Amino acid sequence: MASQAKIAAEARRRATVARYASRRAELKESARTGATLEERMAAQRALARLPRDASPVRLRNRDATDGRPRGYLRKAGVSRVKFRELAHAGFLPGITKSSW
Repeated sequence: MASQAKIAAEARRRATVARYASRRAELKESARTGATLEERMAAQRALARLPRDASPVRLRNRDATDGRPRGYLRKAGVSRVKFRELAHAGFLPGITKSSW
């Protein structure tokens, strides 16, 4: 299980990304399609002045139940370990253990 501090830091990071999403999008668009070179450079500088944690690349997918950062399954939203536990307990409909 991940530490509570790591889980809280990830939650703060997600909030920061959401807070700055629209501003980042308009600055990126301006930096990409600005009329003059000066406008594009100004947009790039403004983008660089935003908080580092406002970038979505810094987010990490974590298990929703215990915060495990590795082995994350996107469709289930949990790690492979928790997925296996839930499947064995019968909490995931349609999931059966394979045998051949």
